[in-house]
Amino acid sequence: MFTHEMIASFNELETSLYNYISQHSEKVAYMRIRELADETHVSTATILRFCRKINCEGFSEFKVKLKMHLEGNKKTILKDARHSVTEFFDRTLKGDIEEDIREAAKLVNNADSVIFIGIGTSGILAEYGARYFSSLGKFSLYIKDPLFPVHSSLRYNSITIALSVSGETDFTVTHLNQMKQEGSKIISITNNKHSTIAKISDINIPYYVTEEWFENANITTQVPVLYILESMAHEIYKLNS
Repeated sequence: MFTHEMIASFNELETSLYNYISQHSEKVAYMRIRELADETHVSTATILRFCRKINCEGFSEFKVKLKMHLEGNKKTILKDARHSVTEFFDRTLKGDIEEDIREAAKLVNNADSVIFIGIGTSGILAEYGARYFSSLGKFSLYIKDPLFPVHSSLRYNSITIALSVSGETDFTVTHLNQMKQEGSKIISITNNKHSTIAKISDINIPYYVTEEWFENANITTQVPVLYILESMAHEIYKLNS
């Protein structure tokens, strides 16, 4: 609900107001403006100015958005893990994911260098992918810092493999755009093919499982990503053999 730019624009009083709202959001959602002013020791004018800074016309609109935000963050009932895995493999058998994996493997096999990128859980899997590919004979690197210096000899005829559940992670999009401008071919593994990362990739492998969230954390199963990475590595090994 509060972006980095919004928080950076707050003055001292607005910052104290932001801190109070963050710690008492359930309570604030049902308070009157005067009650909030008394609790936080600021004027109602400060609260209204705060609301405008976060793109709300007034306190009433702010409370509506706050309630929607709280509703969206409610704890969810987690599905049985077997459901997510079965969902993926059912779709895999009916789709053309194996062909996508073979095409991606050919692209990787013809490359001189392979670079994995990703952040969060996808970053952990990107590091795993680099290790797994290297174990099967295709030396690969995981780079998590977009400012990490990559020598031109590594960028030449290189493949970048990007992992992202949403396909919209700003960090990964920025990193991927940089690698693309430097001449690297792009393979992405995302949860759908209509995301930004998928659109700027040379090959996208979507796996389509229902996304799950728990207290602002994306807990969507990553079993499909492991399957795709390991299948691709096996295809590369067969091509080399």
